[in-house]
Amino acid sequence: MTTPNLTQQLQTYAELAIKIGLNIQPDDLMTLSIDIEQAPFAHLLVAAAYRAGARNVIVQWQDPQLQRLALRYQSEDELSTVLPHQETLSEFIAVQRVKRLVVMSSDPDTFAGLPAAKIAAYQRRDSQGIQAVKSATQSNRLSWLIIGAASPAWAQKVFPEASPAEATAQLWQAIFKTMRLDTPDPVQAWEDHRARLSAKAKMLNDYQFDRLHYTAPGTDLTIGLPRDHRWEAAGANNEKGDFFIPNMPTEEVFTAPDAKRVDGTVSSTKPLSYAGTILSGLQFKFAKGKVVEAHAEQGQATLDHLLKTDSGARHLGEVALVPDQSPISQSGLTYFNTLFDENVSDHLALGAAYPFSVKDGTSMSKLALQKAGLNSSQIHVDFMVGSAAMAIDGITKDGQVVPLFRQGNWVE
Repeated sequence: MTTPNLTQQLQTYAELAIKIGLNIQPDDLMTLSIDIEQAPFAHLLVAAAYRAGARNVIVQWQDPQLQRLALRYQSEDELSTVLPHQETLSEFIAVQRVKRLVVMSSDPDTFAGLPAAKIAAYQRRDSQGIQAVKSATQSNRLSWLIIGAASPAWAQKVFPEASPAEATAQLWQAIFKTMRLDTPDPVQAWEDHRARLSAKAKMLNDYQFDRLHYTAPGTDLTIGLPRDHRWEAAGANNEKGDFFIPNMPTEEVFTAPDAKRVDGTVSSTKPLSYAGTILSGLQFKFAKGKVVEAHAEQGQATLDHLLKTDSGARHLGEVALVPDQSPISQSGLTYFNTLFDENVSDHLALGAAYPFSVKDGTSMSKLALQKAGLNSSQIHVDFMVGSAAMAIDGITKDGQVVPLFRQGNWVE
């Protein structure tokens, strides 16, 4: 597959990410986290940011091969040690409200074959080292955006029958389609898309359901919702009032569950790429909000370490509704990347809840948020549970049952 207009498409993609997704304004500070092999795309993103008025763009180059070497040769203790410069940079980003752009492109199997205990230690260190950034991000005190970029290793996971070059070209085109770059006016297409998702969020907020009930093959799950919970969709405002879209693409409407009111069983419907390994065939049993049984057809050791991260790792922090008829779902592709695969189907997340998921949550203390029902954890890991067979009901406090999803799609 040839893509003679790839440079122009990448330029348009960069402009959309900077101006619409991250919404860079004059005098903004920005960080860009991106793999070294994506240097040409990084240059386009940085140029677009400066043209939009950014004062400074701090590029944080990522190298998966160096990460793999560290995991292979460093001790578990060393991998667990947070270095001072990590915390210093994290504090700077949080205090200065630096806008963050993360570009995901790594091989989903980057860490395959490495000890699960070392991977877990590495993940814990990274999480602890950026606590200030995580707190500011989860409360929307600063703007943030995650997008994808095609790489040969990732592309061949998605298109295994193609050559590396052909697979990469196909993945770029698939990414562009999810970003609505194939429309006559991508900016207007995103405005229309945001309006549709926002209407769904308003409907759910008006109902203020007490709980949701999921049923599908392998799934019979009831999820309680906190009092004064807030459904969000396709964007938010930071502390200054700047609008931003945290994930592009996005097809979800989401909120936080009551971390102590989740009961039943749920099965995943898509593979999960986590910590450089693939987890698939996930099955969970919940009782009073806690995972009491967890099984994986692939990646059991990684799953076990994930659930041991902290006390909040066995509770849910997010519930998201995504129709089976979403464009990403209808593409039939499995991206092996949560940014894209979570937009294929309904999904849940183990770990931290976003404070803005309850009324006035961003001004609450950690203890107040926990009392409101929101989970606290170092992790936030999405897994996909939706399918064309999914049915979801909203149940009000007085017992009224409102059908929300049938056969995987919104009840209109």
